[in-house]
Amino acid sequence: MDSITQAVLGAALQGTVLGRIQGRRSLLYGAALATLPDLDVIIRYADPVSQMTYHRGFSHSLFVLTGLAWLLAWLVNTRWPGKGYTLPRLFLAFWLVLVTHPLLDAFTVYGTQLFWPLQTTPLSWAAVFIIDPVYTLPLLAAVLYASCQGLTRRAMQLLTLALLFGAAYLGFGLAGRMAAEQRFQAALDQQGLVASEVRAVPIAFNSLVWRVLAKTPDGDYYEGISSGFDRRAPEMQRLPRNLELAKVLADQPLHARLRWFTDDWLRYDQIGDALVVTDLRMGIPGNYTFRFTMAHRDGQGRWRVDVPSMWQGAGPGSMFNGDDLVLIWRRIVDQQPPLPLAAWTDRYLGVSTAERGR
Repeated sequence: MDSITQAVLGAALQGTVLGRIQGRRSLLYGAALATLPDLDVIIRYADPVSQMTYHRGFSHSLFVLTGLAWLLAWLVNTRWPGKGYTLPRLFLAFWLVLVTHPLLDAFTVYGTQLFWPLQTTPLSWAAVFIIDPVYTLPLLAAVLYASCQGLTRRAMQLLTLALLFGAAYLGFGLAGRMAAEQRFQAALDQQGLVASEVRAVPIAFNSLVWRVLAKTPDGDYYEGISSGFDRRAPEMQRLPRNLELAKVLADQPLHARLRWFTDDWLRYDQIGDALVVTDLRMGIPGNYTFRFTMAHRDGQGRWRVDVPSMWQGAGPGSMFNGDDLVLIWRRIVDQQPPLPLAAWTDRYLGVSTAERGR
C-alpha cells in the first residue's frame, strides 16, 4: 500500500510493543523501519517491465525480513544492554513492523513475492485498493494521539483498537472480494456462459464495489462491475485478449516474467504499428494502470521486439479521473444507470471498435 499507511502501521506496532520503554520515539522508529522494504524502488532497471516485476521482491521476502529482524534485535540489545530490552521482545517488535509491510502489500492486487527467492507466483489477495482511507485514517489518528499525549494507557488502547480494526477491515475486504466473484460466476452461469477463471479486484479507494474479470476457454475475457448492494446481475462486457499476438513475444524472457508476475492476466493489442501488452488487474475498464509497448512492425510489416516502454497515457495515475470516480462511487449503492463500460473501453484503450472485435 502507500507509504503513509505503511509508516503509521509500523508506528502503531512498535508503539504497542516497545512504547513503554521507548516512549514517543517508538512511533518514529517504527514508522522509519516500516518503510525500509520499499527502498527497493531506488534500484533502477533498464525497462518498466523489470521495474514492475522486481519491485516487492527480495526486500519483501518473509525470509529476508525475518533474518533482518533478528540482526536488528541483536544489535540493539548488544549496543544498549541496560535499557530494559529483552532480545525476544525486540525481535517481536522489529519482526512485526517489517513483515506486516509485505503482508499488507499482499492484500492489494499488485503482487508481492513473500517467499522470494522461491519463484512462486507473487501473492495478490486483492482485498483492498492501494489507497484506502478507511484502513489508514484510524491508524493515523491513533498514532497522532500517541505522539501528542505520549504512550499513556489510553494511547496504547487506541493503538491496539486501530490495529484490530485494520485487521478486521482486511478480512471484510477478503469476504467482499469472494462474494463479488460468486455473484459474477452466478451471473455467468445464469446466461450459460463458461469461464475458466474468475477474480475480483478492488476499485477506487473502497472495498464495496469491485471490478470482476473472467477468462473464457477460447481466449477472451468478461469484465464487469459488482457491488454488495446489487439486486440485479452485474453489468459486463466480453472483450478479446488477442492471444495470437502473444506469439510475437513467445521467446522473450521479459514477456515470460510479466506473465508470471500477473498470473497471465494480460491482453495484447496492435495499436498502429505497436504491440501493446496490458496488465488487466489494475485500473478501471479500458483505463488500465500498466501498459507496455513491447514490439513494433517494421517497414516490411515484420514484427520487431523492442525493449519495453510504458505505453503513452499509462501509469499509476492514469485511473484517477474525477468524473469516472464519481460514477464509480455512486455505483456502490445504485446500479442504474450502469457504468459505461463500453464507452470507457473505447475512450481509453486506444483500440478501434473494429480492432476490439478481431
